[in-house]
Amino acid sequence: MGRGPALGVYRTYGRAMTRSPSSPGFWRSPLRGPSLTSVLGVVLLGGITVLFVTGLVSYAAYNPNLARVNDQTPDKGILGFYLFPWPTDPHWLYRLNQGVHVTFGITLIPVLLAKLWSVIPRLFALPPARSLAHALERISLLLLVGGALFEFVTGVLNIQLDYIFPGSFYTLHFYGAWVFIAAFVAHAVLKIPAALRNLRQLGEEGPSHPVPSDLVSPRPDPPTVSRRGALWFVGGGSLLLFATTVGQSFDGLLRHTALLAPRGGAEPGSGPNGFQINKTARYAGIDASETADGAWRLVVTGRTGTVRLSRAQLARLPLHSAALPIACVEGWSTSDQWWRGVRLSDLAALVGYDDDPPDVLVESLQRRGAFRRAALRANQVADPRSLLALYVNGEDLSPDHGFPARVIVPAAPGVLNTKWVARMTFGEL
Repeated sequence: MGRGPALGVYRTYGRAMTRSPSSPGFWRSPLRGPSLTSVLGVVLLGGITVLFVTGLVSYAAYNPNLARVNDQTPDKGILGFYLFPWPTDPHWLYRLNQGVHVTFGITLIPVLLAKLWSVIPRLFALPPARSLAHALERISLLLLVGGALFEFVTGVLNIQLDYIFPGSFYTLHFYGAWVFIAAFVAHAVLKIPAALRNLRQLGEEGPSHPVPSDLVSPRPDPPTVSRRGALWFVGGGSLLLFATTVGQSFDGLLRHTALLAPRGGAEPGSGPNGFQINKTARYAGIDASETADGAWRLVVTGRTGTVRLSRAQLARLPLHSAALPIACVEGWSTSDQWWRGVRLSDLAALVGYDDDPPDVLVESLQRRGAFRRAALRANQVADPRSLLALYVNGEDLSPDHGFPARVIVPAAPGVLNTKWVARMTFGEL
């Protein structure tokens, strides 16, 4: 009789403890274990490395060291140590890089969520710090989890054109990437030896042969699926996301499969101008009266002064053609379109740069937006495929594709291929 109340208190206390996320008994899934976590971690190790490298390469493509108008992170300091002049060959370089970056990032979302689910007991473990080393590990874990969620969420919002976060996407995503990768590298260095040991035990771990770990529940629920089945489920989710995203990097039937991309689905209209765009003329505030033959003039400035050219005068200059794609930071791209116009190097020659074309600052009629003005490097100006395009696929540019004239440069991000060009200033920037 004397033990009855005490036993009741103990049982009540035990039930209360199992309701707390900090209690090992709270997390009941029999799937959690070091081997599952290690498999997901190894996949993320390779995948996030690819994402980080392609992200840095994408940032370099904007030529942020060339001119302030291209630099969306002017206080980057030593974080821009790796930047290099962006090449023009191969002409599909940016299209490939950004397609891989965005598609791969979306494909990894199920793996990231599964990884966070597999280690969630550790996020609530008490005490929060058992020693200085443990405290540092927990801080790095906080930066790792927070950084991963921040980078993936802002990346997805950007490609969906939902700018609900404060400030510039470029700045937030750039600095967030460096914070995240620092925590990621520290975590990987600490955990790779244990992960390799866990992978060697993958075939041994199971409900009947549990591997000791704080991830293994002391009172697991009955299993409804095997760990292998869980991995197949995660892989299937990634494959589904890949299949419904990758089509935005192609034209034709494949684009119809890009159900999760704003630039997926049918092409915008038909005919020579019937390929994907980002900003329409209406969105950019372009008035048709500004682009009419009697009103629009291209202003070209350089070493010997200023030249003003109508569209008809441009059309009488030597015209050249180039087959080049349009590729956007959001991951979508077009196949090669056939552009025709005046070489940028020929425009530079009109204002005194006959042999060695310099950098150029291109300004648009567009009145708002981060890339209303954009700078191009001398090597981009000098490439014979770099054009001030007047025509595409045999017809005049449409208003949405930049009529009366737009820049098209091989391997450059879409935002540097300025539409509705009004002024070009050649010289050192």
